[in-house]
Amino acid sequence: MSTLFQRFSQILVCICFALTLFACAGDPMESSLDPFAPMVFKEGVTKMPTNPPNPSTLVPFYVSQQTIFKFAIDTDSISIGADGVTRYVVVMTNPSGGQQAQYEGIRCDSFQWRLYGTLENGSWRENPLSSWRSIQSNVPNRYQASLAQGAFCNFNSQEKNIKTVVQSLNPSGFTGGTKPTNSLGIQ
Repeated sequence: MSTLFQRFSQILVCICFALTLFACAGDPMESSLDPFAPMVFKEGVTKMPTNPPNPSTLVPFYVSQQTIFKFAIDTDSISIGADGVTRYVVVMTNPSGGQQAQYEGIRCDSFQWRLYGTLENGSWRENPLSSWRSIQSNVPNRYQASLAQGAFCNFNSQEKNIKTVVQSLNPSGFTGGTKPTNSLGIQ
């Protein structure tokens, strides 16, 4: 009888211990640890590029039929951050041949972009008023939307494979019906 009582006591202690652990876990809504709550974005450290864009690694990409600018990205500058931000150097060329280079980032989760700095007189100048802005899809020079929708993002998640990103930028990799041309007939 004593072994039966001992066995019953052990089982009862285990049940009480399990119930105590279960009670300590609590409701995630009460403990502020909701596993389904949206994560708060925390951006990693961003360092400005040290060199100007490399002409041999500039890859033009398609933006829209309405734009009069040409756009290219320095593939050596593409950085796929663990914080969810894809950073890159974009070079914009106006119809008269003038160029501007910018260092930017795109967040796929919120469909936003940020201007970190511009290349001025051969050196990078940080943008002190840099903040996240919504990507516009309905303007002629919508290059951030082209990059986000065509290369950097899979819907609202970041593309993690640099090879896939670079292949997506290549206009000869286009698989649609009519091959797009960039402004001024650049293919």
